[in-house]
Amino acid sequence: MKLLGAVFLLLCVTSVYAQNDVIRSEATTDSTITTNGKTETTLKSPPASAISPTINTSNSDLCTFGVAGAVQTQILGISTGTQFTDDNCERLKNSKTLYDMGMKVAAVSLMCQDERVFKAMMNAGTPCPYDGMIGDEAKRAWAEELADENWNEHNARMVEEGILDEQDTKTAAAAGGLGGLLLLLLL
Repeated sequence: MKLLGAVFLLLCVTSVYAQNDVIRSEATTDSTITTNGKTETTLKSPPASAISPTINTSNSDLCTFGVAGAVQTQILGISTGTQFTDDNCERLKNSKTLYDMGMKVAAVSLMCQDERVFKAMMNAGTPCPYDGMIGDEAKRAWAEELADENWNEHNARMVEEGILDEQDTKTAAAAGGLGGLLLLLLL
């Protein structure tokens, strides 16, 4: 039995030793591969974006402001920009310049081209100058002129003569343009 156990132990040790041996083989193969094929790539992407132009009017002593906009649909992109002149800002700057030069009546007369200023001056008892007249004399002249016409007809005449600005028509044109761009966006 002892002998049988010794043989068994010897066989186990040699089998474990044999499993640790690495078998190595080396081979060299030369091959040539020829491939013929066609590759096709389809790229689906949206069209380029419509980017509105930059209109820089900041940090300037000008009475202008820029307006820009862009509309992009799947087919068409449109961008545009423009600048507008603020007539009230120009009126204020011109009036201040006239006042600084000592032309106080001319400065007040220029400010009176704004309907709100005109009404405020009349309500304060200091009417706007009228053809070189000031004070009570100007008040009587304005009363005679306004007695013949109502206020809206007076404003219409002043706009026709170029005395009052046409800011309302410019605002309406800008609103129409913006409405058109928004309509295009719905396409």
